Amino acid sequence: METAEDWTDAVEAQRRQKDRYFAEDPRSPIPEDQRAAFDGLNYYPVDPDYRFEVALDVYDEPEVVVVGTSTDGEQEYLAWGEFTVEIDGESITVTAYKGDPEEDRLWVPFRDATSGEETYGAGRYIDLEPDHHRTDAGTWILDFNEAYNPTCAYSDRYECPLPPTENWFEVRIEAGEKDFEL
Repeated sequence: METAEDWTDAVEAQRRQKDRYFAEDPRSPIPEDQRAAFDGLNYYPVDPDYRFEVALDVYDEPEVVVVGTSTDGEQEYLAWGEFTVEIDGESITVTAYKGDPEEDRLWVPFRDATSGEETYGAGRYIDLEPDHHRTDAGTWILDFNEAYNPTCAYSDRYECPLPPTENWFEVRIEAGEKDFEL
């Protein structure tokens, strides 16, 4: 059984690994001419209040949703289901999407009251992989401490899907990655 300390250590290790990748890997989204000045991403402290084990209410008939992108394009996703969690005493419903109905992976894009202030203005993402985020009981681990910026936060050479308005929240989600600044 994972302890709170184990979980915190795992989240912090994941962050260090991402910083190394961004600083050193040729495929880093940080432009090559800026990598020498890159000294790591900014994050909120790991907080267990933003980690939820929650059931996914799968929609009977998932609908195709057309999502705008950072380059004025469009992409299609399936609105697959929703999670309901409580943050700062407020109940919010978070829609989870799939790019391919055959995959078990879920994508959770969102904007919150920190967007454009402390976090990337277009929003952040959480990826839910069944091997890592699904419990033996069939619930999911929705952990906002794992929220990250899309690649377009680092360079305009990327096209990123924008969070649909149903995942725009008035509440502050002070977890995960903050806005990128060199």
